[in-house]
Amino acid sequence: MQTQTLVTKEPLRVSRFLAQNEKRGHRNPNAADHCNKNEEICKSQGSSNSTMACCSNKCVDVAYDNDNCGACNNQCKFTQTCCGGECVYLAYDKRHCGECNHRCLVGDVCVYGLCNYA
Repeated sequence: MQTQTLVTKEPLRVSRFLAQNEKRGHRNPNAADHCNKNEEICKSQGSSNSTMACCSNKCVDVAYDNDNCGACNNQCKFTQTCCGGECVYLAYDKRHCGECNHRCLVGDVCVYGLCNYA
């Protein structure tokens, strides 16, 4: 005598990364943008003077992204940081001492990220 087993399939669930908020009609912020098809997607994420660009199908801020500094695929060297689209050494750059846009006073030097370190 054979016995039959009833197999029920659960409905497939959408990944939380791909799911969209259908109740409100808003787009899920975690959903992929696919900016290679429409680069305006990146520009709409920032302000009017935005430095957002589409790099490897991702919207990135080329002014502060260490892997896309100033332009797509322009990677900063180890210990460098992207400040305003330029790779700099925060430990020794008088214009970006310790952090981006922290300028030392005239005559001061930047050492170990501090202005006039003694």
